[in-house]
Amino acid sequence: MQWNSVGEFFAMGGYALYVWGSFGACAVLMIAEPFLARRRLSEVRKILARERLADELDLQQKNQ
Repeated sequence: MQWNSVGEFFAMGGYALYVWGSFGACAVLMIAEPFLARRRLSEVRKILARERLADELDLQQKNQ
């Protein structure tokens, strides 16, 4: 496709809303994913730490 002006490029032949909306949604998701993954990782680490502490307390009670 050939565009004669910057305005025509951004209009994308009448499909600008679909094209730029798709790019925008993809960009938002690509930016959000690392933050969501990091938050989930910290949640899992907290859960594992609690489970480890509970196991240690159970072993201490069994040994008494």
